[in-house]
Amino acid sequence: MYKVKVNGQYDFNIDKAGDALSINGQPVNADMKQLNKSAWHIINDLKSYNAEVVSFNPAEKTAEIKVNNTVYTVTAKDQFDLLLDKLGMSNAGTTKVSELKAPMPGMVLKVFVAEGAEVKKGDNLFVLEAMKMENIIKSPADVSVKTVKIKPGDKVEKNQVLLQFN
Repeated sequence: MYKVKVNGQYDFNIDKAGDALSINGQPVNADMKQLNKSAWHIINDLKSYNAEVVSFNPAEKTAEIKVNNTVYTVTAKDQFDLLLDKLGMSNAGTTKVSELKAPMPGMVLKVFVAEGAEVKKGDNLFVLEAMKMENIIKSPADVSVKTVKIKPGDKVEKNQVLLQFN
């Protein structure tokens, strides 16, 4: 059994037993033909659909699926994901970061964040010059900046705490 959410607002329960498929308890008897690795032609209730998987992230169980030229964002949870949610352990794999240390000695050229800023994983935090190379240091997780301990022109040592997060 899968719980599927489409575009963040429509929920569906999908069950598959052998070749039998049901959506929200209703049996589905669609005729499906795979056209290539990521595209299918589907006929259901005398209606024709062309479906294509645009992108798929197996780790997050998300996909973008184009059906008749409309793209839908789909997220799925299997019985194990639902059990983790029920036990309050669904965020067990998220990264918790309390501070960011200098990865190498160098000089801070630019700081892109301020105290209180909300940053996403991969956002630029600051530029550190080391051995005549500029290194853009990025956020390791979705965090809120608590304290900025650096400013442009500061010289830092390896493992010196530069930013603290909530």
